[in-house]
Amino acid sequence: MPTICYLDCFSGISGNMLLGALLSAGLSEAVLREELDKLKLPGWKLEIRPVVKAGIRAIMARVRTEETDELRHLADIQALLEQSALEKPLVDRALAVFRRLAEAEARVHGTTPEEVHFHEIGAVDAIIDIVGAVLGLHHLGIHEVICSPLPLPRGWVRCAHGELPLPAPAVCELLKGVPVQGENLAQELVTPTGAALAVELSRSFGPLPPMTLTQTGFGAGSRERRDRRPNLLRLLIGRGQVVEETQLVEVIETHLDDWNPEFWPHVSAKLMDAGALDVSLVPIQMKKGRPGFLLCLLADPAHAARLKEIILRETSAVGLRYHAVQRLTLSRTTIELVTPWGKVRGKQVELPDGYRIKPEYEDCAKLAKEYKIPLQQVYAAAVTADEHG
Repeated sequence: MPTICYLDCFSGISGNMLLGALLSAGLSEAVLREELDKLKLPGWKLEIRPVVKAGIRAIMARVRTEETDELRHLADIQALLEQSALEKPLVDRALAVFRRLAEAEARVHGTTPEEVHFHEIGAVDAIIDIVGAVLGLHHLGIHEVICSPLPLPRGWVRCAHGELPLPAPAVCELLKGVPVQGENLAQELVTPTGAALAVELSRSFGPLPPMTLTQTGFGAGSRERRDRRPNLLRLLIGRGQVVEETQLVEVIETHLDDWNPEFWPHVSAKLMDAGALDVSLVPIQMKKGRPGFLLCLLADPAHAARLKEIILRETSAVGLRYHAVQRLTLSRTTIELVTPWGKVRGKQVELPDGYRIKPEYEDCAKLAKEYKIPLQQVYAAAVTADEHG
């Protein structure tokens, strides 16, 4: 099973918080220092020490540097990484984080990624944080990173360009398309470096995925939260579990009146082709005694937006209701059943105390039509074929 790392950003994320959390989760300090020395970057020192925040033991990693005002372009950082002794896949992954940062800064300042002057994010501490995070994931054997929704506060932050509103403009650019939530706190929680790492390294954003938990780690931020909550990033590391079907689904429904139900076969087929897990249309009696229909479907959240568009375009609906629900599904395996008239496909459904067989309707119907025999006879023969091995 793949090793999964879940970034639980209940208090945001920064580069040094991620580096500290990786060390807390088992990354060897000696290995990290040996790898970072391959950068051949002078003038810095990495301080690693345990701290306790709200009763939770964490690791704080801070880079001390003599550097003050040196500015770097993307090309400078690329040259630094490519001329290092680091393995190429690690160089490429770290460089991808810096590229993402440069593109976000360029959009904010109306320039190109190549012309962006890196200030805070081009400093030595940001380079160590980013390269260290990439090294940490590699040496811990992490195959997949998933990140929680990110908390975005209000207020102001001081940077090289002066006072900027929170969330920082570059953070907003980096988090386009990412689930976020407001935080009633006038203090920076997600830094540009942290946002770039989360977006570039994570496969997806959302709830904790199914996994067998093997390790946790906490990385401490260098500042205290003003609301006295712990400024920590938690990593949850474990072995992924194979789940054939999503167990978190979205239920989408609407009432339809003044609509021609002859259109339903077309609409239902289109919804299924677009990824619906199930669709149904139920006759109901609506207000003022008018007959109508309840259209209901189940969807993987990844396909929900597209399915909603289809319903609104293909029916007379003027609004939709939807909510997320948990479901439990039994494991199913496709099998082949041999009947006197030919083979049909079937599903073997695993039960707590055995299994049951369900022949595929379309295959049975095809044989019944071809041999001019009752459908139920084909169906019964398919089930019997399984019983006899």
